[in-house]
Amino acid sequence: MGTNYYRIPTEQEVERRKLKLQSRIRMMPTSASAVERDFRFIDNPEDEWSQLNPWDEFVEGTNIHLGKRSGGWKFCWNFHKDKYYSSKEELIQFVLSGRVVNEYGEEMDPQEFLEMAFAWGEPDGLVADKEYFDTTEHHRWMSNPEAYYDREIDGLRVSSSTEFS
Repeated sequence: MGTNYYRIPTEQEVERRKLKLQSRIRMMPTSASAVERDFRFIDNPEDEWSQLNPWDEFVEGTNIHLGKRSGGWKFCWNFHKDKYYSSKEELIQFVLSGRVVNEYGEEMDPQEFLEMAFAWGEPDGLVADKEYFDTTEHHRWMSNPEAYYDREIDGLRVSSSTEFS
């Protein structure tokens, strides 16, 4: 059993988002075609072929999975394919710029979270790498176990996946 951790915005950032949401709703079109398209009229900065509705825009990036700690393992970071950060230094700045909560909704001081995560499972916690897969039964059902190996970025264990449970 493990615990997942998330970066959420500061209260000030949520207030700014809320004001933008209110503004977007005031200018929201009410035509039949707008309703049919679920009020998607905001350009999506990540996909030029799609649009967002005001609520999608409000919640985008408000709950970013940082990683997971599990007994016996090194802390496993989620780098989201480098969407929010791509190095340890960028990760630290990202975490410190917001708030941290665990999957149970308990808030944690961002600096204390970083200290816990960097120390978790050190120095000999498990890592899902070639050695691990070669010594366990997990790889027997996998056609390409290398695709599931953890990566190492600036000394951090980083998951090959962005999906955690």
